Amino acid sequence: MFKSSVPVLMYHHVRPGGGMIGCTPENFEDQLRWLKKEGYKSLTLDEFAQHLDGKDQGKAVLITFDDGYLDNWVYAFPLLQKYQFKATIFLVTSWLHHGPVRPVMGQDNVPNCPEHRECEELIDAGRSDEVIARWSEVEAMRESGLIEFHSHTHTHTRWDLMPAEAKNDRMQWELEQSRLCLQKELGEVSQHLCWPQGYFDEDYIAIAQKNGFSHLYTTMAFGRNTSDTDSARIHRFAVRNRPAKTLAKRIRASHHPLIAPVFNNWKLLSRKLKSR
Repeated sequence: MFKSSVPVLMYHHVRPGGGMIGCTPENFEDQLRWLKKEGYKSLTLDEFAQHLDGKDQGKAVLITFDDGYLDNWVYAFPLLQKYQFKATIFLVTSWLHHGPVRPVMGQDNVPNCPEHRECEELIDAGRSDEVIARWSEVEAMRESGLIEFHSHTHTHTRWDLMPAEAKNDRMQWELEQSRLCLQKELGEVSQHLCWPQGYFDEDYIAIAQKNGFSHLYTTMAFGRNTSDTDSARIHRFAVRNRPAKTLAKRIRASHHPLIAPVFNNWKLLSRKLKSR
């Protein structure tokens, strides 16, 4: 018997011009339109966890965004509302500020939403409020019933690139601070965590589980999410800035019960050979 797989789609930006790890509103809408036409539903993280536990969720995807960029509010959210798709945004909690909500697509005075590298530069300069959603915008999205928010750590730092003796203590601090911030601002913290920049190791898994995170989201693209999937190693693949037909091919190739094992093994082998 073939076990059903739920593709987990990974986005960062939806903004005019697309750019590095960005998708234009036109291509994002085309992708949502295709998902709707093909009969896909989008899951909450609780529903996705039930899928991993063996509950049949039908024809479904999980839509995720990393970091919590302002353009998620300005451009992605109105389109998700239009097609009534649920999505998850993993927040880097130290980057969010308080303030009034800003205009969204279709309104006057829409804020500038820069390309990814400029966002990184502004965040490093202490100007994250210019490119990251505010807590008021998070609350507005939550109230819609479509968007939920979970941990992407507190500072998004690759502590494994620092002195080895410090990395585990720093990750412990990251998760503690993220939990405290989410509890303060949202009144709750879930069991779902997305690794910063996709990096994790066995130490980090143990630390995350000790801190109450049981479902860990990776950037490992080539694998199926079924009831056999380890909840500490959930597969996600990056959605490119291309029309829906590209997303359709990727979903069919990497999650089809017969085609996917061949496709995923081939992609993993190709990547391994290129890294030599």
